[in-house]
Amino acid sequence: MGEVAILGGLFLAAFGAASILPMQSEPVLVALLLLGDHPPWLLVLVASIGNTLGSCLNWALGRAVERLRGRRWFPVKPDALLRAEGWYRRFGRWSLLLSWAPLVGDPLTVVAGVLREPFWTFLLLVAVAKTGRYLALAAATLGLA
Repeated sequence: MGEVAILGGLFLAAFGAASILPMQSEPVLVALLLLGDHPPWLLVLVASIGNTLGSCLNWALGRAVERLRGRRWFPVKPDALLRAEGWYRRFGRWSLLLSWAPLVGDPLTVVAGVLREPFWTFLLLVAVAKTGRYLALAAATLGLA
């Protein structure tokens, strides 16, 4: 399989995992790390960019939440959105450092859009969180931890 296809697949898995699609990117990253055909830093970079951009899509959906909330395909259930909004109101923008976490991470990125978090602050915090998670996963997979 071509390098572009492999890295593109990782990017799409990571993007989808952070967006409206019910996907996981961790198994793809771990498999590619174990194959050893690509530098770990490149795999972590591609996954981090894809996952961060998927969260940016959530932020944009949050900005349009009033128009989109009732749609069947909307990525966050109403109760999850309310729970994430409570976290966000309690801890503020720093709660975005949990954007990597299952169940609460994606709703937090939508709520950041709903509550009009400035994009550049959002991008910085989410990129730190997503990259940190992939770095930890790579370290654990390669026995560096």
